Amino acid sequence: MKKKILIRIGSLRHGGAEKVLVTFLKNLPEDKYEIDLLLNLYSGKYLSEVPRWINVLYLNKGEMITTNRIQDIPVKAVRVIYQKLLKIYPSLLYQFLLKGKNYDIEFAAIHGMRDEILNSPLKSSKKLIWIHNDLKKTEFHNYTDEEFRTFFGFDKIMVISEKIQQNFEILASTEEEKNKIIRIYNPLDTEEILRKSEDGSQKLEAGSRKPETEISIQNHQPLTIKYQPTFVSVGTVFPQKGFDRLLNVHKRLLDEGLNHKILILGDGYDFENIKKLQKELRVSETSTLFGFTSNPYPIIKKADFYILSSRYEGFPTVLFEAITLKKKIIATDVSGVREMLEDGKLGKIVENSEDGIYEGMKKALQNPESFNQYEEKLKDYKMPFNLENSVKSIVKIIDDL
Repeated sequence: MKKKILIRIGSLRHGGAEKVLVTFLKNLPEDKYEIDLLLNLYSGKYLSEVPRWINVLYLNKGEMITTNRIQDIPVKAVRVIYQKLLKIYPSLLYQFLLKGKNYDIEFAAIHGMRDEILNSPLKSSKKLIWIHNDLKKTEFHNYTDEEFRTFFGFDKIMVISEKIQQNFEILASTEEEKNKIIRIYNPLDTEEILRKSEDGSQKLEAGSRKPETEISIQNHQPLTIKYQPTFVSVGTVFPQKGFDRLLNVHKRLLDEGLNHKILILGDGYDFENIKKLQKELRVSETSTLFGFTSNPYPIIKKADFYILSSRYEGFPTVLFEAITLKKKIIATDVSGVREMLEDGKLGKIVENSEDGIYEGMKKALQNPESFNQYEEKLKDYKMPFNLENSVKSIVKIIDDL
């Protein structure tokens, strides 16, 4: 008999948690489960990748509204009120949209769905949550110890990094609570990354340089990168990712005569603010904001350095993507980075500040040979996990509940 599972997430926009969830779903055995995927908003770039056998439900439909334009306020208000009403009175959701449903497992795919799952009227279902962020450092809300403890209402708490695991273990008051915490590496399809990195790209031999390299990207004219070091960063454009810090550092280094290029791939509600900052700093000629692309890997592959400028993270999967492509990495010292870069053996870890980013990039520009040590380590590096093992680990948790 197939296990019946409800999975909840806000949308399937271009975020790390969303991508990881879809990667997991694509690799699940179809014959073992009946899955309802309930979205607050039927929207996002990864919708098309959800396997057809999974039943997708939603509270609202349409694109995410990230502005406060007068014409958008009524629709935005209706969505917010509707979602809050169902959160306060969850029985309404199960009486109408989920009428007749009886799940074995209810699964919060992100920490933001904690209350929706814990307050479910289905008391017999097992409750599972996937924590992707360091909840002591989040954009809108830093969780208190008391709020942390509410997560122990779940039967299992999946965390994606050692730091997040430690945060929970410190607050576990019993051995039973401690046993609820399980660290799982995010499913990452390295073969797909390598394959996609070849799409539409010119192949450069290792160590070679060309006076000009032409890079193509979906929906953009080819970008010509002249004979200058290039830094690339990928992520949803909001304050957590620190793209404002990256542009500020870019300007400082240019003013010192250290010429280079910055490429930022991603979209999000802060995109227009970053675009505005780019103009204010007068760096539009030396930095490029591409917006979202479903395949950033040819760009990552051709850039000289991958830079993570984040203010906080849980376990930045994009670093494993950069490692897969053997890139020279500069990363701020946020949750997951030391674990992923083996305490600085696989890439340069810098202070989590604008000055830290500045020092790391300056060293890359003035002393690029110092990064050869990381290249050497990456040559024979093997991931501590693979897609199959990650999926198997999560499946085991589901099957054992």
